[in-house]
This record gives sequence, C-alpha cells and structure tokens, in this order.
Amino acid sequence: MSPTRRNAALGLLAAGAAALPAGRALAQDNTAPAALELPDEDHPATELDTSRDRNEHMLAPVSINEQGPFNFLLDTGANVSCVSHRLMERLALKSAESMPVHTVVGVKQRPIVTLDRLQVGPRNRRSVRAPALPIKGPEVDGILGVDWLKGQRLVLDFKNSKLEITKSQQDQAEPGRIVVVPARRRHGQLTIVDADLSGKRISAIIDSGAQGTLCNQKLRDLVRAQEARRGEPQPARYVQMESLAGERFTGESVFLPFLRLGGLHLGNVPVTYAEMHVFDIWGLKDTPALVIGMDLLSQFEQVALDFGRSQVRFDFI
Repeated sequence: MSPTRRNAALGLLAAGAAALPAGRALAQDNTAPAALELPDEDHPATELDTSRDRNEHMLAPVSINEQGPFNFLLDTGANVSCVSHRLMERLALKSAESMPVHTVVGVKQRPIVTLDRLQVGPRNRRSVRAPALPIKGPEVDGILGVDWLKGQRLVLDFKNSKLEITKSQQDQAEPGRIVVVPARRRHGQLTIVDADLSGKRISAIIDSGAQGTLCNQKLRDLVRAQEARRGEPQPARYVQMESLAGERFTGESVFLPFLRLGGLHLGNVPVTYAEMHVFDIWGLKDTPALVIGMDLLSQFEQVALDFGRSQVRFDFI
C-alpha cells in the first residue's frame, strides 16, 4: 500500500475532562460524572465481533439509549467517547452546552449530549456526557475512547476480527511469538517507554484511531540526520491527509531504519511526519515520538493493551 493511501485518513483524538486545563475547568461544574452500573472489575469478560471501515479502523457494535447497534470506532488515542452529528440527529439528542475537544489538528468547541445509556456487550454506562463531532464516513456512528477501560485489559484481535475486554493480567513473553513491552499512563493512554530508533530513545503511543503512524519533528530530524551521516539523504515526499472530522493537512513520508519497541524489532518502518497538535496534548513536542496507528498495529495477530498493569503485548502472526 502506498504512503499516500495508507495515510489518507487519521483518527480523532478527543481530550476528556481530566486531560487538559480547559477540560479540568469543565469538570468542576455541577454535572454528575457518568456512572457504571457495576464496577469495572465486576463486569464479565466481554468479547465482540468487529468490522472495519473503509480506512481499516476497527468498529465495535454499541447500543445507545436501547437503540442500535451502531458502529463505533475503537480509539485508544481518545480520552472520551463521542457520537457523530448524524447519530445525534437520528436519536434526537439535545445539547445545552459545549466543551473544547482536541483532535490531531487542533481544538474546537463541540456540542455535548447526554446519553442515558451506552452499552458495549454486557457493559453499561449511564448518564454519559459525550461530544458530538462531524465524523466523516457513513459507516462510523461514534468513537469509543479509553474512558470505559479504566484498569482493564483491551485485546485487539486482528486475526479473528474481535475485541475483548477482560481483567488486567500478567503476560509472559515467548521468543518469536509474544513480546510484552512496558508502558506508562499518560492522560489515559498507554505510552511505550522502552523504545528507541537506531539506539536513540523515543516515546511511542498506541492509537487505534489513527490509520497511519505519525512522527513529530524531533523524530523526523533524527532520521534525516542519520541519513546525512550515511550519505544517503532522501528527497522529501509529501502526502495529503484528512482526520475523521474532515480536517485536511499535509504530511511528509519518512522511513524509520530500525525501530525497537521493547523486545520487538522492526526495520524500514514507513511513517508520516506532521507537527500536529496531538504531540502538544501528550507533552511529546520536545522529545522524539511516534503515534502508532492501525497500519502498524494490524500487522500483528493481536495487540493487548493492559491499562491496569501498564503494558502492551504484541502477538505475531
């Protein structure tokens, strides 16, 4: 697949009430937080069949206010769950307020609706305050963020087109079959901390809402400096991209010569450089960093994100 096609669309990154200063101010109002019918640890294991949209994002069936199922994009880069404008109109959801919502491109005020009930398999949340976004693509009705994964383990099963949500558990690496990589929590997401590019330490965030893998300027400059030292400078190649909200921007194709994520070793990895707002959100503007998207994640049989133990497991096909 060409870089232009691979990076034609990138996921949304919605910042929730606990993530950024603007959100924290909103969290101090008198609106009660969304409540789970059962504590997360009391829910049975959840397994759902998934589908894909035209950009290969993983879609899960979700019921809203006893209606559905609707197709929600599974986005581990989003702090909060969202609905599309189309679904807002279809369910006649009313909005009396707005809040700042951050995407890969920037921040805008978006209307907030209250979902009486949001159901994912046997898991239920009530009184969920969700931003409404102008999501592109008729097959995507909303976004499932990490706000419903506190302390849990999310398994993206690409081989069998399933997702699983289970209790946190300890994983063991198996040479040539399973790699387990330590991570840390950053604004709700998991950031891989044991990673480097040709021996230079970097940070990497797992983002199932992004179709293509992004890098920031610090990482791009590191790659270009290595090319110059080898006497192999590469001409700049530019690609046009668009977020799920229809925000268009230009990126530059970059190939990472050697990427290590814990015990996982990858060579000649194609990514796209764009100095995006997302790196500011996660405090990664001044350090070489990657946002790992579906183009790379879907190369594995499974990817498990354990939010309880702060680790990521990669299963090889």
